[in-house]
Amino acid sequence: MTDLGTFGGRNSIALRINNSGQVVGNADTIAGTRAFLYSGSTMTDLGTLGGAFSWAYGINTSGLVVGHSSITDNVAVHAFIYSGSTMTDLGTLGGTTSMAFGINASGQVVGGAWTTDDAAYHAFLYSGSTMIDLGTLSGTESEAWAINEIGQVAGWASTIGGNSHAFIYSGSIMSDLGTLGGSQSAACDINNSGQIVGYSNTAGDAAQHAFLYNGSMMTDLNTLVDPLSSWTLECAYDINDAGQIVGYGDHGSETHAYLLTPIPEPSTYLLLCTALLGIGWVGLVRRCRE
Repeated sequence: MTDLGTFGGRNSIALRINNSGQVVGNADTIAGTRAFLYSGSTMTDLGTLGGAFSWAYGINTSGLVVGHSSITDNVAVHAFIYSGSTMTDLGTLGGTTSMAFGINASGQVVGGAWTTDDAAYHAFLYSGSTMIDLGTLSGTESEAWAINEIGQVAGWASTIGGNSHAFIYSGSIMSDLGTLGGSQSAACDINNSGQIVGYSNTAGDAAQHAFLYNGSMMTDLNTLVDPLSSWTLECAYDINDAGQIVGYGDHGSETHAYLLTPIPEPSTYLLLCTALLGIGWVGLVRRCRE
């Protein structure tokens, strides 16, 4: 286990790692929080866009980092992409603020930004040099949290009734993934097969459960684990191309991290998730919002 350290402050947190072992996250300085890139044995302060603070949330296979930073005089935060030693401001959708959360191998970036006159907050896809407004599910707000290598985007968007639902954006179309019977849901990640994970309220908004969306149906992950396990899986945060899922849940009235590993079957690759590995304590910074 390697302590990545801080920049002289008390705290640091790592959020993403690429296949080369490069890590990004946020670390305290004496003055405030800065985005970092840890590569080899060195933690590098990525700086800011002119303000005092920055946060890193994603890194791709080439080491490109995305996040957001306060701008000059700390009047707002803007999404950035960091390459080499340069932090580039991605701008907004016409409003004051933007935030970036995900990047794929092609350098496409996703996040959320305010529109002109800060009239609405919308998910965006930044591709090339253009920030594209992904719209909503007929509501006023949306935010993108993840993008896979073929450019499919996942996140949440408000509906005409004002509720937030998980979505997939593919081929210029935003599709509502629905819920587990409640009013709210959000998608946290998408893999290269288009499998999506996140969280949703159950019927009557009685509880928050983790879900897997596998092409056409949202499945409560709690139905795929041993009901006698004393687990309630509350959020699925990430899914890889092997179908492994990580997240957090209630285990014996304590919040624990979990890893679910699927078991392949002859006819199809069903996510039974009967192996619960790597369970432990975790201090969570939740991009998955309760």
